[in-house]
Amino acid sequence: MVCVLLGTGFEEIEALTPCDLLRRAGLEVALVGVSGREVTGSHGIAVKADLLLEELDFDSMEMLVLPGGLRGVASLLDSEAAMELVKKAWAAEKYLAAICAAPTILAKLGILADSPAVCYPGKEPEMGKAQIIDSNVVQHNRLITGRAAGAAVDFALCLISELKSPEEAARIARQIVYQQTANRRR
Repeated sequence: MVCVLLGTGFEEIEALTPCDLLRRAGLEVALVGVSGREVTGSHGIAVKADLLLEELDFDSMEMLVLPGGLRGVASLLDSEAAMELVKKAWAAEKYLAAICAAPTILAKLGILADSPAVCYPGKEPEMGKAQIIDSNVVQHNRLITGRAAGAAVDFALCLISELKSPEEAARIARQIVYQQTANRRR
């Protein structure tokens, strides 16, 4: 299962686009509310979480996705349970995917040290020892980072490529009539 962690103020495109495209690819996805069943995004869109953080079956989780949004990232950082989940997922060798400002969470936890990554422009000083790459999406082993809301489709297709196959990602891209323009770097 792919878990998309929703903190109050999350960037809607960065959470819902991956959820939508992953589900189109036949992957099980759960929107996980950090502080409640209904979570309001950065643009006032309220989303009903599939489950609460405390209801998450950790063993069934294959990937944890962290959407950005400055307030959403702050909400995740303020949640001890959310930070413990990220650390536990990394220690258990699960995939971690973060987009926009959310890669700074991975940097604060030391997970991105010496890894290639991307983040929202201007957030580079908060990326610690990560090697900042000029790309919409960067994958390095179990880490996948995305630049911003404008890269949400590229980010989601990268997740599908990794969890299913490049062919499935290409099928979904065709299904939504999307022409990928950005290169993904490994």
